[in-house]
Amino acid sequence: MTEPTSTTRGLTAIAGVRVGHHTLDARPTGCTVVLTEGGATATVDVRGASPGTRETALLDPVNSVQQVHAVVLSGGSAFGLASADGVMRYLEERGAGYATGAGVVPIVPAAIIFDLGVVAASVRPGPVDGYAAALAASAGAVAEGSVGAGTGATVGKLLGAERAVKGGLGTWALDLGGGLAVGALMVVNAVGGVHDPDTGELVAGARNPGDGMSGWLELLDAPSSSAGAPPAGESTTIGVVATNAALTKEQANKLAAVAHDGIALAVRPAHTMSDGDTMFALATGAHEGHADFDRICAAAAMVVGRAIMRGVRQASGLGGFPAVSEL
Repeated sequence: MTEPTSTTRGLTAIAGVRVGHHTLDARPTGCTVVLTEGGATATVDVRGASPGTRETALLDPVNSVQQVHAVVLSGGSAFGLASADGVMRYLEERGAGYATGAGVVPIVPAAIIFDLGVVAASVRPGPVDGYAAALAASAGAVAEGSVGAGTGATVGKLLGAERAVKGGLGTWALDLGGGLAVGALMVVNAVGGVHDPDTGELVAGARNPGDGMSGWLELLDAPSSSAGAPPAGESTTIGVVATNAALTKEQANKLAAVAHDGIALAVRPAHTMSDGDTMFALATGAHEGHADFDRICAAAAMVVGRAIMRGVRQASGLGGFPAVSEL
């Protein structure tokens, strides 16, 4: 069996997938679109207790719609879901969508992070910004860090937002050989800290009153662990895992579920009452050869975890939240 190797393009290494960002420097915040104009089998798995999503019910395997034409990830809390309207307009103009007797209806699920407390809350992504992100989409290397939906992300909030560090957007992909690939694009805005999924090393955690950072195990029994605790609904990790394999909707649903293993490897604690952890799974079907589904699932957890780690390592500090590269 050929050992998987990393790619240099991240999620866009998956044939049929393009990624675009739009960043609003005024706030800062932004949105990111994953375009699959030719359609991709899609599902979603929500594990966090405070999600913010759109068009997720139709992704249930028991429902009739099989494919989506884009997925939007956005800042701006629930306001940011409106950025999907702009992506729908972009797709409709190009004739991409679910065919009906009255024309195409683009299927564009979305998920958001809460970043309203970073600098100012009055500016948030909307339809114009979603449209701009779609226009910017390409199959080239994906920009990472403080860009698009990851612009206002923060992590390590177990001691309150004032001790957090900068989160961000990251991507990673693996070539499984024979033309088969699996990739992920993640936006990490978690309550918990971020660990290297391969070594367990703490990469980004709550800043200590003095120097350094602490992970959740160190804070679990600390008397101050409840001081300044983050309110529910203001954190999350969201993302997309994709493969070029041809999967059924039921298999894609399992892929979305297994992708959460990658979140649990990298974000500790994950799936809390304050997080809205949501994973979309896409299968473009561009790969026509044999595809070992168990191997795809194993790779999914790996690429999700590594994409999360890259999100914080590539981030830039802003609004009083330092990047880990500055600590």
